[in-house]
Order: sequence, then C-alpha cells, then structure tokens
Amino acid sequence: MKWMIYGAYGYTGELITHHAKKMGYSPILAGRSQEKTEEFASRVGLEARVFDLVEEDIQANLHDIDLVVHCAGPFEITAEPMMKACIASSTHYLDITGEISVFELAHSLRREAEEAGIVICPGVGFDVIPTDCIAARLKSQMPDATHLRLGFDSRSRMSRGTSKTSIRRLGDGGAVRVDGKIIDVPLAYKTDTINFGDGSKLAMTIPWGDVSTAYYTTGVPNIEVYIPASPKLVKNLKRLNWFRWALRLSFVQNWMSKKVDKQPAGPETKERDQMSTWVWGEISNAKGDTITLREKVLNGYTLTARGAVELAVYVLRNQLKPGFYTPSRLYGAKLIDRFLAEK
Repeated sequence: MKWMIYGAYGYTGELITHHAKKMGYSPILAGRSQEKTEEFASRVGLEARVFDLVEEDIQANLHDIDLVVHCAGPFEITAEPMMKACIASSTHYLDITGEISVFELAHSLRREAEEAGIVICPGVGFDVIPTDCIAARLKSQMPDATHLRLGFDSRSRMSRGTSKTSIRRLGDGGAVRVDGKIIDVPLAYKTDTINFGDGSKLAMTIPWGDVSTAYYTTGVPNIEVYIPASPKLVKNLKRLNWFRWALRLSFVQNWMSKKVDKQPAGPETKERDQMSTWVWGEISNAKGDTITLREKVLNGYTLTARGAVELAVYVLRNQLKPGFYTPSRLYGAKLIDRFLAEK
C-alpha cells in the first residue's frame, strides 16, 4: 500500500518522515514547493511529488495513494480541498491539526467519507491524541458525566507553524462547549488553579481541538481546555479582548507572522527529549462526583511524529468501518500508553 506525507518539508512533516524511515516505511513525500520537496526527498531517499492544494491537482496525484497524512497548514485553509480530494479518490485522510474548525469540517463530511469507504481522522498528533485518550478513559469511568475539563502543561517551544496558527486564532478569541454547542468566548475566558501533574499552577482556557473532538469521543456536553499561564499573561490577554478586531486585520497578521519567521523552526532534538508534557483531565456529573486523571507523555512534537506514523500504519493494516473518527475512537484509549514518558 502507498501512503503520502503532504507538507513533508515543514518542521513537523520532517519529524514524521524521519520517524517513518526509522520504522522501515517509505511514504511518498509531497508539497507545494518543488525546490523544497525535491531537496528533502532526495536527502532522505524517498519519492517526491509536487502539486498545489487545488482539488483537481490533488486528485490527480492521489489516484494510486491509499492514505495521506496532511501536514501543510494553516489547516483552516488547506484541509477542505485535501479532504474533499481524498473523498473523491477514496484515499484515507489523516492530519495533525489542532484547529476546531477543521475537526468540525471533518465531522460534517462523515457521510461522504462513509460512501467513499475511507477513514477521516484529523488530529493524529499531540493535537489531540493524549487529551482525547484521557477524555475517553474518564468517560468510561463516569458514564453519566455532564462536564469535562482537559488540559496540558508543556514548557516546550512552539514550531513556526503552531505559532502562526495561534496568531490567526487570536482575533477570534477563545472557545468552549456549552450544552453540546461550541461557543466563542473572550481570550482567557476562565481561570483556575490546576495541578496538571507538576504542581498547582494558574491556568486559563484555550480554544484547543478537544472542544470539538472530546464531544464526539465522549458525548459530554460541556467541555473546556486549559493550559498554565502567568498572571501577567492572563491580564494581558484580558486587555487584548478590547482590541481583538485589530488582530484580524491582514497587515497585523502579516506583521506578526514575519516576526515568527525569524524564530527557529521548532525545538531541537535535545529540547524535545528533555521537555515532556503533563496531560490532565477532570470529569464530573450532576451529583458533583469528580474523577481526575494525569499522565506524563512525550514532548508534543515527538508524540506527533510517532502518532502520525502509528495511526497511518494502523489504518492501512486494518479493515476499519469508514467514516469520521477521533484518535481514541479509531485506535482506542490505550493509544496514549504508547507515548508515555518516564515519571
């Protein structure tokens, strides 16, 4: 079977490619830039394909491909043409997004995926494998749950791509799920003191992908996601809510993106090896009962590289019912156990 990594020359795409090679696999590498795609493919000794994210061009290059791991962001722009081309060519679709809108798009295309006989599973990396598995385990312990809170504590630097996605989202504010519906809320909408696993810290809500996916995994209607934040950051974000409209202006976004371009592509190997991540979840029911889980997992980028390859091979090797999946629904909540770090 043939599979493809699209956006292979990006920071995370390279990590996924190197892990695939290490595990003995030979995916086809693809991307929009001919120079970058062919240079990287030559360097690692793999086949290259170059094409733009136009549905017709994508289909022409997927005619013999069984599965795509899509790594080229921003996914709110690139995911739809790739998903629809995968449906048209009966090619399984995986990606590494953390964007709520992309998960919602994938869920809306579940019937088309079923008819095409393919699996659509966004978020096969740190966004959202560990938190999705925590959510599934918590729900199995409390079937009558009404509220779910998830979060993670990572000191690792973000890649350029993740930083640019965060910039794009700033102008839209935050997001939580209330009574089954995703609602837009201000930045730093809620704060709490949470022990993610490394001591109690001030934390704030963020518009993480689980606001979408954890609902499809668990059916719990009220969902929030948290990360640690300093009092200064929380205060600044709350102030920023008054000027969020300005953050949506193209020249402001371009200015911030250019600043990101001057940063390193992402954390180096040594940093990834040293900076593991605590993942936390808390579930409760109408009676006030609460269950909490914590796990220490690999650095997010290392987890993404391994998770994307793991699930790509899993889909290719198994006869799965076609349709939309979250990572834990695809593989089972035990998936997180493959990425635990030493405590």
